[in-house]
Amino acid sequence: MTVDFAALKSLRDAAGDRHILDLFAEDAQRASRFSAMADGLLFDYSKTNIDEATRVALFDLLSVAGVAEKREAMFSGEKINDTEGRAVLHTALRNLDGGPVYVDGKDVIPGVRQTLARMDDFADRVRRGTITSYSGVPFEDVVNIGIGGSDLGPVMAYEALKPYVDGPHCHFVSNVDGAHVHDVLSGLNPQTTLVIVASKTFTTIETMTNAQTARDWLVQSVGEEGISKHFAALSTAKDKTAEFGIDPDLVFGFEDWVGGRYSVWGPIGLSLMLAIGPQRFADFLRGGQAMDTHFRTAEWEDNLPVLLALVGIWHNQVCGYATRAVLPYEQRLLRLPAYLQQLEMESNGKRVAMNGSDLPFDSGPVVWGEPGTNGQHAFYQLIHQGTRVIPCEFMVGRFGHEPALTHQHELLVSNCLAQSEALLRGRSLAEATEIMKKKGFEGVELERQARHRVFPGNRPSTTLAYEQLTPFVLGQIVALYEHRVFVEGVILGINSYDQWGVELGKELALALQPVLAGEADGAGKDGSTLQLVDYLRIND
Repeated sequence: MTVDFAALKSLRDAAGDRHILDLFAEDAQRASRFSAMADGLLFDYSKTNIDEATRVALFDLLSVAGVAEKREAMFSGEKINDTEGRAVLHTALRNLDGGPVYVDGKDVIPGVRQTLARMDDFADRVRRGTITSYSGVPFEDVVNIGIGGSDLGPVMAYEALKPYVDGPHCHFVSNVDGAHVHDVLSGLNPQTTLVIVASKTFTTIETMTNAQTARDWLVQSVGEEGISKHFAALSTAKDKTAEFGIDPDLVFGFEDWVGGRYSVWGPIGLSLMLAIGPQRFADFLRGGQAMDTHFRTAEWEDNLPVLLALVGIWHNQVCGYATRAVLPYEQRLLRLPAYLQQLEMESNGKRVAMNGSDLPFDSGPVVWGEPGTNGQHAFYQLIHQGTRVIPCEFMVGRFGHEPALTHQHELLVSNCLAQSEALLRGRSLAEATEIMKKKGFEGVELERQARHRVFPGNRPSTTLAYEQLTPFVLGQIVALYEHRVFVEGVILGINSYDQWGVELGKELALALQPVLAGEADGAGKDGSTLQLVDYLRIND
């Protein structure tokens, strides 16, 4: 059934220009009543214009859309990705303590655990130095070559968990631009470098182009005979990995019920496991598992993924705010906004409903962001005083990992809290006028200067707070956003697990390669494309 946002839009219209601060004035317990906790994660959405009536209306969407039923269908292995006829079971990859999960009558959990055990054994032996390079020395560096979910997940998690890295240093290559692979490899010793090629089909053009470049680089140092010692693959195409020269024992496969942007929990996370070790990787999985349990069992009013999704629906589909900013006040989460950008925009950036009809409303928002406090000196000007309202999602930890720099962490936290308060409170013209009076301005110039210093305020934000960024907490956060995407997708009536929008550009790129090489004439191409080809053709 298609949801109808009319009731919610009526509530929005009735609220008019109501200030969020008024909601705090009316309810002394608002902060606690519009917050929820799960295993140490605190989600505060009280700095939004959602009141009790609005929250009830948002909860009604869950029943109309059948979120509870579809949630169980996903966890149970039903093929909810119906355009591709696939189950959606990234949750099975972190199902360390649960029971069986069936796909087409087969329990997939034994296979998941067998693959995890193989990963554990491989990572442990590389870290201990019992798996060595061709020259018999331990590996010091790992290069993960992938793109999309085969890159964004591992690099995000590796950067996030740097305090726990006690294994090989990891490097990541994704862009087909030769500068990327060149710059990564040029700083490494091929004699001590292990390369992981992450491509389910072993045909992804960017990944395989970079993999061949890395292979050529290694051959110059270890020869053809050493290739099998320096490569591992995350792929199901064992014929192609064998042809490439990779030892079958170093190929780790995964099923078609794991989408790329949801795959960091399994073999795609091998580089992370090598860096932090199997036990800490298991902690990461357990964080995700804990969020799965919370999502399945918590009541709506306490359910973090549901609340995060409903806030997103309220801001985007009801209020018409087309973007959301993800603002982690945690430098090591510097790649999280990019990771969530793919997770949300590739999942919910659709224009048709499950039945193929046009969506009667906007789909997912534009997701972007940077870590604080860097963003404060870049784009916060627009957030605070621009003409568009941009809902902000702050994240911050109670503790950092540098005890000697606690004073800096306190400054970081105070900046995070101050920014959300400033978005909420703003500064009136009267307040700005008083400030400028004290600076000696008067008359027309006083008013002009004061107006430049007005902050509209009444701009919504949420805050996700946690104790410290550990492997467990990172697992919680990633799973939280995965389930947020699921809930929003169900409410919108779309398939969050296909990505046909990436296909057309790939097809056209393959067709343009011979045109750029001067091997085809570009018949049927538009004038702009042909002009650009003429300018950019390398072989002329």
